[in-house]
Amino acid sequence: MRKKGTKEVPPVSTASLPDIVFMLLFFFMVTTVMRETSLKVTHILPKAKEVAKLERKSLVAYIHIGPPLKPLQKIMGTEPRIQLDDAFATPKDIITFVEKVKAETNEAEVPLLTYSLKVDQDTKMGVVVDVKQELRKANALKINYSSTKIIDKSKL
Repeated sequence: MRKKGTKEVPPVSTASLPDIVFMLLFFFMVTTVMRETSLKVTHILPKAKEVAKLERKSLVAYIHIGPPLKPLQKIMGTEPRIQLDDAFATPKDIITFVEKVKAETNEAEVPLLTYSLKVDQDTKMGVVVDVKQELRKANALKINYSSTKIIDKSKL
């Protein structure tokens, strides 16, 4: 049997609200990955039909090659530049870069290091050949080219 009369809605308890906020804050602090480098060059990667995904991205060092970003083109020009970490570099700096990457990596994992070239599709091969020669001098022989996969629309 129900009582006839007014039905009052109980007030919502806000006691657990700080716990939820701190739990969300902790979740985002743990799961967020900070960007390691900021790009100073632009690159539109070439397209490829057969692409293999890298297994361990923590063992990949990226070398970016392409024209500088629009704001930097007034200072640097439009010729393709090499970017190692957060700075522009010359091919001569690559040996130092490879030694630094090897020093930061666990000694057992050094043979597994891969140097990935992210090269703009309009870049002349002369710069790329210079980089590859310097990588060879530094005994960094595991190299790949980053590309985007061509999506076959007929299979969709």
